[in-house]
Amino acid sequence: MYRARVRGCLLGGAVGDALGYPIEFTSLDRIRASHGQRGVAGYVPGAHGALGLISDDTQMTLFTVEAIITSHARERAKGIGGAWSMLLRQAYERWLETQSKPAPDDSATSGLISEPWLYARRAPGNACLSGVAQMYAPDPWIPLDGTPGPVNPDSKGCGTVMRSAPFGLANTADGAFAMAARGAQITHGHPTGYYAAGALAAIVAHLVSGESLEGSVLLALRLLERHPAHEETSAALRQALDLAAEGSPTAEKVESLGAGWVAEEALAIGVYSALAASDVKAALLLAVNHSGDSDSTGSICGNLLGARYGDHGLPHNWVQQVEGRAAIAALADDLAAECVRG
Repeated sequence: MYRARVRGCLLGGAVGDALGYPIEFTSLDRIRASHGQRGVAGYVPGAHGALGLISDDTQMTLFTVEAIITSHARERAKGIGGAWSMLLRQAYERWLETQSKPAPDDSATSGLISEPWLYARRAPGNACLSGVAQMYAPDPWIPLDGTPGPVNPDSKGCGTVMRSAPFGLANTADGAFAMAARGAQITHGHPTGYYAAGALAAIVAHLVSGESLEGSVLLALRLLERHPAHEETSAALRQALDLAAEGSPTAEKVESLGAGWVAEEALAIGVYSALAASDVKAALLLAVNHSGDSDSTGSICGNLLGARYGDHGLPHNWVQQVEGRAAIAALADDLAAECVRG
């Protein structure tokens, strides 16, 4: 079941991302005018004309996985711990290279950097681009104290949280929270930005261990409350829980949580959609049909649902059509195998 949950988390995130990417930046009224009152009901062509294309959300998530695998293998083989933040920064630098070149260099013979389909600029966030370019690797041993990080200290964009689910696939909830929060500081320094990333990773870790989604969120809230300046992130999660408990999910309720451009709103929308909808397909569509960052909220919702139900619980035709499916599944299997060996 562990392997299925790892696959589900990564493939579910890609599916949600691909559903939302064509309608990112589009208002709810415009979505309904173009696709009907219920909005998009599956993949629709985007600016590039193809169906099922992923965005920078999935790209950065995959490079996060690659760094986790490398770090885990190095620690298992050599007993070298504590270097993961440098490996993560280097992985994001490789991602940044894919955003400025049309194709891999001849020297790129292995790993994600050698995958031509990842050489595509799909509306990456400014803080992610500028943050990675600063080549900052946070000290993993310094406790999280709610103070702004040195890179983009005022930024709490959703670029922190949309890439952080993989930490929950390879760690305890406490470890996942700390690693995701520190990893977020490579590009975003605002405490809410990095705490939202930590919270998603912790929720995923609890889901992988068999907890319910609601239970996982409640456990993540307890973890958040141990950290200074958690209030903004905690309030967003509690609002999502309360709204889901009302039943009768609607796009208007999604929009009451925000637009998802900032980290705590994106996390809240992903959690609300996963909790409130009647099934996986409905949840993914709820997460993307709103006026805002539809690919990020869709990817977060997909991460959660995939970690909860495994890859077999995802809509089969959407999984089959998503860009990079085979490569994503193979990377997921590599992560699962490495963590089991460890």
